[in-house]
Amino acid sequence: NQAIDRLQEEGKTVVIVSVDNTALGLIALLDIPKQGAKEAVSILKSMRIEPVMLTGDNEKTASKIAQMVGIERVFANVLPSGKVEVVRKIQGEGKKVAMIGDGINDAPALTVADVGIAIGSGTDIAIEAGKVILVRDDIRDVVTAIEIAKKTVGKIKQNLTYAFMYNAVLIPVAAAGFLYPALAGIAMAASSVSVTMSSLAMKRWMPKKKNN
Repeated sequence: NQAIDRLQEEGKTVVIVSVDNTALGLIALLDIPKQGAKEAVSILKSMRIEPVMLTGDNEKTASKIAQMVGIERVFANVLPSGKVEVVRKIQGEGKKVAMIGDGINDAPALTVADVGIAIGSGTDIAIEAGKVILVRDDIRDVVTAIEIAKKTVGKIKQNLTYAFMYNAVLIPVAAAGFLYPALAGIAMAASSVSVTMSSLAMKRWMPKKKNN
C-alpha cells in the first residue's frame, strides 16, 4: 500500500499485476500533460478564466497533474455521466462553461456545456459534439480561439456603433430635406462600404504568438 500511495502521489496510475489473487508486482503509468498545457493555463488565468480539471483518475494522481500545470480546482474519479453533472454544477454557480475534450467519454459534457471545444485529433463523436473544433493537437489553441472570438465580437460591436452613429446623424438631415436623394443613396453606400472595410481589416490581425 505504501508503494501504491507513493506512486500515486507522483502522479502515476498504478496497475496491480496478480495471478490467482496473488499480487506479483506493480506497473506505474505516468500521464504527461500536453505540450503547452501549463502555458495555456497561465494565459487563461491572466484572462480571468478559471481552469478546472475533470478526470477519471484517482484524486492523488489528478492533484499531481493539476499541480504540474497550475490548476487549483480538480474533480477526480469522475465517470462520463459525472462530467455532465460537474458542468451543470458549475453552470449553477452562475458561470459560463467551456468544456474541452477529445474522447467518447467527453461527448455528453461537450454537448451540455455553453461552449464545447473538441480537439481535432480526438474521436469522431467528440468532434461531432463540439461547437468549436481545434484543428491542431495543441491545447494552446484554446486561448487562440478565445482571442479570435473576443476580437470578432468587439468588431461587430464597433461596426454596429459606427452604423448607428452614421444613421443617427444623416437620417434627421435627410428627413429635414437637406440631403438630396442621390446624395442620400451615396451616403448609405458609403456606410456599408466603411463597415465592410472595417471588418476586412481583421484579416491583418493575428492572435498573440504562443511559445513553442
